[in-house]
Amino acid sequence: MNHTTPLVGAVRDAFSALLDLVLPQLCAGCAGPSGPLCAGCLTLLQRRPHRCAPRPGCPPVWAAGPYAGHHRRVLLAYKEGRADSLAPVLGGRLASAYEASGLAGPDTLLVPVPGRGPPRDPHAPVTRLALACLARAGGPAAGTVLPLLRHRGRPRRQAGLGRAERLANREGTLVAVPPSRERPGGAAVVVDDVLTTGATAAEATRALRAAGIRVAGAVVLAERLAAHGEGIRAEGARRFYEPS
Repeated sequence: MNHTTPLVGAVRDAFSALLDLVLPQLCAGCAGPSGPLCAGCLTLLQRRPHRCAPRPGCPPVWAAGPYAGHHRRVLLAYKEGRADSLAPVLGGRLASAYEASGLAGPDTLLVPVPGRGPPRDPHAPVTRLALACLARAGGPAAGTVLPLLRHRGRPRRQAGLGRAERLANREGTLVAVPPSRERPGGAAVVVDDVLTTGATAAEATRALRAAGIRVAGAVVLAERLAAHGEGIRAEGARRFYEPS
């Protein structure tokens, strides 16, 4: 059995904790001295969760806020390596969207979109968000986090692609591993950080359904709203572009 990944994760966590003790932590929202997030910036994140505009191939999606302003700044700080300190805060925001969806329950499976690292990596950013979300939503009474999705081959970046290109780029890139018979039976909720065109959520949904898993919805931290002048597509869904 290969213990390299758990060992590396444990060393990284210990080193990060040591740095937190030695170095002053700045606020991820305003760069002030009260990190990881000052009271003022935390207040700015307290938005009412909303149901996202529909995207073809996606289940109903709920977001904790928009991908703009402080929401965007804090999320980027998290994605750039401040997972230890910001995961509980962002997990709380994700929990608000999860609870607003009405899908939280003991039989619900929270399925995070996989990162670019090894499968089932507990330190993957979205997996950590899902775990923090579940802890804030009520623990086992609110569901179970199961990283059932895997990349089929090396994941490709989506930056700079339009909706049709993103859908084509994502199609067939994920595969779902059916859960064991011991897990609670229930529907899956896809978990991701940002919803843009919906290509990733649609591909995750396709892979889970192909494995015989019912998908009831998805939750994200932020929805990328259409820029001024982009307009609305004929089918009612707006056009979206991934920022990174």
